[in-house]
Amino acid sequence: MTGTTLPAPLLLADNPALDLLNSLSAPWGTEIEWLGNGQDLLTWLGQAGLISVEILGGFKLRSSPEDLDQVATEVRKLREWFRNFVAVYAGQHLTSSALDELGKINRLLAEDQSYRQIEPRAPAHQNNTPEEMMLIWKQERNWRTPMDLLLPIAESMGDLICNTDFARIKNCEGQTCTMWFRDVSKNHTRRWCSMAVCGNRAKAAAHRGKKRSAQ
Repeated sequence: MTGTTLPAPLLLADNPALDLLNSLSAPWGTEIEWLGNGQDLLTWLGQAGLISVEILGGFKLRSSPEDLDQVATEVRKLREWFRNFVAVYAGQHLTSSALDELGKINRLLAEDQSYRQIEPRAPAHQNNTPEEMMLIWKQERNWRTPMDLLLPIAESMGDLICNTDFARIKNCEGQTCTMWFRDVSKNHTRRWCSMAVCGNRAKAAAHRGKKRSAQ
């Protein structure tokens, strides 16, 4: 499926690093690659909220299609490496024993030129409330080359690894579904990527099975 016909991505994982894994999936039976080229990558990064639209627009203006395509290739490689990592450790508590496998992320993050700035919580307007004018930290980054687009992706993976209980990471129970998610439900009983996608299919299949049994 080409970039011009791509549907909006299914950002259902409750975590951007897991949403990245789902950027290659077959929610409607046919596999969709949301990161097929550089333009697809820029679109997905914006939709996933990993990079602002303004910064992505700058990359689009300054970078050649070939350079962006090369970045998309590297992101796909990183995605599939991380998919294997998640598949091994999902459903269990992640410990420091996995550290040796995370050199790929740490090497990427070592290339980062990020910094923090003190800024008002909201843009200064005449009618801002005192709370809106409170000062906050804001993370910024010196964007140098298109390969820097990998950095917020690696950062999101690090956040997932360090701040999420891997015992709550699950694969959808849909029969043919490959989508991952972080189970933030109250009793940790989430089973589907989405009720609208796989949950309703399972309910319909169960209903058909009951009808056949009753005949």
